[in-house]
Amino acid sequence: MQKILKWLTLLIAVGVAVFVVFFLISINSNETSVNLVPLEHRSEVAVKDRENIWLESFSKTERLGYFYPVNEVFIQVDLNEKVAEKTIYRLSAPIADPYQLFCLKEELKQHQLKYYLKKDKSGAELLIYSKERDKLESLVKVLKNYQISATVGLYKEDT
Repeated sequence: MQKILKWLTLLIAVGVAVFVVFFLISINSNETSVNLVPLEHRSEVAVKDRENIWLESFSKTERLGYFYPVNEVFIQVDLNEKVAEKTIYRLSAPIADPYQLFCLKEELKQHQLKYYLKKDKSGAELLIYSKERDKLESLVKVLKNYQISATVGLYKEDT
């Protein structure tokens, strides 16, 4: 067993030596490439034309040692226009059980309306705000099929 191990290590050492010799020969070969072109370093800087900005003229003025401290801009806004108030309607539907809430959510998905679920100690109430009264009225009619009593009224902000 020792003889086999001795010859095996000798064989591996010779194999590694042959590999290193071929590796060094391939790295240091004397072959030169025929189509080599010497490298040239060209430094070309792309010069952009400077845009004239009217604010830059202030930074270049030095009359009597005065510099402009801030950029001043004059903006004229016509605020005499009256903003027309848009009427916003509110649908209120008290929720008694989870089944009613499920039915209401499914109907709201079909009508593509966003809602707000208000929960307090007295129960839950679903609120919907919209500018389209007809859409809310049609939803109230559909909710009667599920025994959900909903009312539509004007939305007044608490101020």
